[in-house]
Amino acid sequence: MTIPILLKTTIGPVANDWHVGRFSLLAAHLSSLRDARGAARYEVFARDRVEDAAGDDPDLAQAAKGAYAQVWLIAADTVGALTHTDVDNINRFRRAGGGILLTRDHQDLGACLAKLGPLGAPQYFQSVNPDPVPSRRCCDDRETPSITWPNFHSGANGDLQTVAPEEPVHSLMKRPAGGVISRLPAHPHEGAVGVPSSLVGSARVAAQGRSITTGVAFNLCVAVEEAGQGRAVSDSSFHHFCDYNWDPRRGCPSFVTETPGFEVLGSPRALDDVHSYVENIGSWLSGQS
Repeated sequence: MTIPILLKTTIGPVANDWHVGRFSLLAAHLSSLRDARGAARYEVFARDRVEDAAGDDPDLAQAAKGAYAQVWLIAADTVGALTHTDVDNINRFRRAGGGILLTRDHQDLGACLAKLGPLGAPQYFQSVNPDPVPSRRCCDDRETPSITWPNFHSGANGDLQTVAPEEPVHSLMKRPAGGVISRLPAHPHEGAVGVPSSLVGSARVAAQGRSITTGVAFNLCVAVEEAGQGRAVSDSSFHHFCDYNWDPRRGCPSFVTETPGFEVLGSPRALDDVHSYVENIGSWLSGQS
């Protein structure tokens, strides 16, 4: 049976921003996947944030009613987009067994995720829910002074970073033919994720990256399994998934000033690991691995 995925941003269709159209390669890859019978594995509904008369997002209301099996929520807002009703709908969706991916970026970009209670607790920001380790509340990237912590520098947009799966290797980090995922898209200022005290025993870090500026190791993704809830993945940066980082020729908003790299274009196999990561997220959120 085809699995419906709501690929959803927390911003409206703003042309000069990280709207859902900038994640078209992700949507296309998920849509291209086939099961053993040749049927489409996923049907992807790519939507920017929309609001009804009360300011709530009707797509999230539909998710709470069972219209989607997974929600991939790309938190790209700076204004705390999720309303109380949105939060309730997301939590209802998950209590009904829905799987959810949460991803954001540096500093407080996407800090609306902190409104989600235990679900959002693995996402660390600056002004809300900061990293519980005080020594990590400092700048890592030093090339863009306007962006502060958390801002781990894993490389240029368009390049690849070396990642280290945590032992024992989680299903999220396994290659289909054996071995482990070792390369994911880089970004000059990734956000921070971790296992909060409220989820000890129910969550684990799946992989770490390493700053090319300071050499500091930082968490890339956290897998969450709570009894009576759908599975969740918290990822440190939506740049692991966006078109610009899979193909820098696709362009980016004008406020992105860092010089891109082009390592992802150097080989037709360069994106194999990120494709596997995406496929693993889909499978794991559905309970298939």
